[in-house]
Amino acid sequence: MSLERDINPWSTDPEDAIDAEIAAIESSLEKLLTRDPAYWRTGQKKERLVGLERIQAKQTALKLRVLASAGDIAEETGAKDASAWMRAELLIDKGVARSQIKLAASVAKYEHVAAGLAEGVVSLDKARVIVKALDKIEADPVASVEDLVLAEKLLVDYATRMTANELRIVGKRILAEIDPVRFEDAEAKALLAEEERAQQKTALRVWDNHDGTIGFDGVLSTSIGMRFKRLVEAWAQPRKQKLVGKGAPLPPWERLMGQGFARLLETVDPAGLPRHGGDATTINVVISLEELRKDLGIATLGYDETNGTTITAAEARRMACNATIIPWVLGGDGQVLDAGRDSRFFQPIQRKAMRLQQKCCQAEGCDMPPEWCDAHHLDPWAAGGKTNLKDGALLCPHHHRLAHNPAYTHERLPDGSIRFTRRP
Repeated sequence: MSLERDINPWSTDPEDAIDAEIAAIESSLEKLLTRDPAYWRTGQKKERLVGLERIQAKQTALKLRVLASAGDIAEETGAKDASAWMRAELLIDKGVARSQIKLAASVAKYEHVAAGLAEGVVSLDKARVIVKALDKIEADPVASVEDLVLAEKLLVDYATRMTANELRIVGKRILAEIDPVRFEDAEAKALLAEEERAQQKTALRVWDNHDGTIGFDGVLSTSIGMRFKRLVEAWAQPRKQKLVGKGAPLPPWERLMGQGFARLLETVDPAGLPRHGGDATTINVVISLEELRKDLGIATLGYDETNGTTITAAEARRMACNATIIPWVLGGDGQVLDAGRDSRFFQPIQRKAMRLQQKCCQAEGCDMPPEWCDAHHLDPWAAGGKTNLKDGALLCPHHHRLAHNPAYTHERLPDGSIRFTRRP
């Protein structure tokens, strides 16, 4: 009779002990979740948040240790790899699972990072930043093993005093801090190479969603991207401040940024743009005579009515106030009846005069500052109106859209303000 199954060199079954410890942690958390933090003192909240952050780091350390040795899970279950098992059993997306497994393997290489996690002084986000910096140093032919070890120690130490983003910045130039003479030239070359790669990555895609919106995404170099961000914020932030001043509810910041981007595009002076197809960058609007006569007519942006993007005639009339528009009016057989004329912007001196005279948006009850308003033709330019002070009115983007919306009528009151009324 064999006694092998009864022999236990651990004195107690280690698996039972581990399961009991995990169950104890879960039980403790369940008890804590029955407590209401609303009744805790401010000092207690601060202390407990510090403790919870430390516990979360330790839990991450334990999970990464398990993942670093989880290759046998796939072998036993028949899964393609451990990430596939995590997708099936834990419902974790494979991309996220692979990222966690990769991090676990990296942390296993760096004992100081692993120790920092286990001690609760290095969070998951900071661990990712550190191992990414260290992996880059490891691949650097100029850096030695001693440089790598010292960089690891420094970054783990910095992690106790910095946020993950601050740590990321330090990580990029940690070698120059270790040995300025040896690594500053290398850092400059690496930065130049990074900027050149950024130029190669620069891209922009624009597509029609066919629901009245245009979608776009892209990648810019850091210098250009930050400039773009600041330009858009220059239009978005004043809108936010205006709403705050009025006590109005704030829309999501993303919407304010989108509206700011739209205003940025609408205020670009075509005269400063490069030539495009033989003309200064221009929007061509194709519309039939029949549609032109309708309040709810349809126009096409571009020359091709088949492949162009359709907009309402009202939107085309609104655009005529702020963009270079050439209306192409077609007869029933597609013959060009009128090639129109370039619409004229209100000139800068005219806008200055309008600001002095009108002070704000001329819509009744609106006090949007003049620098955020469009110059609107009261006698529509598309219908032959003139670009002059007599027929010009400042309207904020919202009321400018209403002025060209066939669902509304508007009239100029004796005091010069404009009243909008919804059609019955």
